[in-house]
Amino acid sequence: MGAVFPDALFAFHSSRKKGLNMALQEQLTEAMKAAMKAKQVVRLSTIRGIKTAVKNKEIDLGHPLEDQEVIAVISTLVKQRKESAEVYRANDRPELAAKEEEELQVLQEFLPSQLSEAELQELVEAAVVELGAEGMKDMGRVMKVLTEKTTGRADGKLVSQLVRARLAG
Repeated sequence: MGAVFPDALFAFHSSRKKGLNMALQEQLTEAMKAAMKAKQVVRLSTIRGIKTAVKNKEIDLGHPLEDQEVIAVISTLVKQRKESAEVYRANDRPELAAKEEEELQVLQEFLPSQLSEAELQELVEAAVVELGAEGMKDMGRVMKVLTEKTTGRADGKLVSQLVRARLAG
């Protein structure tokens, strides 16, 4: 009877890991396999980088990541690529900037569609009205609400600029 319990425990752990939270990670795995077969070097290394970052975050948090958490990890990687490309361009290294931008395109494939500036302004207005925000002192509360709604769908810097403009004027 003792041998049955560990198998049941393993089955429970496995089923928990393969739940709904694996959808985006499964897409990453399938995309990685396709990139291997097509011998797409940059795409393959970028997807491996995503999977590594996700795995590191899972280890840090101690649990499998939900899709929203995976999107947050990918969003961080997107931000890093954008900043790196800017630095490379500023230092007259267009070939390295081009590589970063190529990786950026691969990363963006796994993010939800981006919100337009008009949609962002609507969200900012709704958050300001909902919270009754009146000035810059309320920016943190507004940004907290908006960050939850826009993670992976908008650049945080742009959201911050729109909130600042709305609360200042």
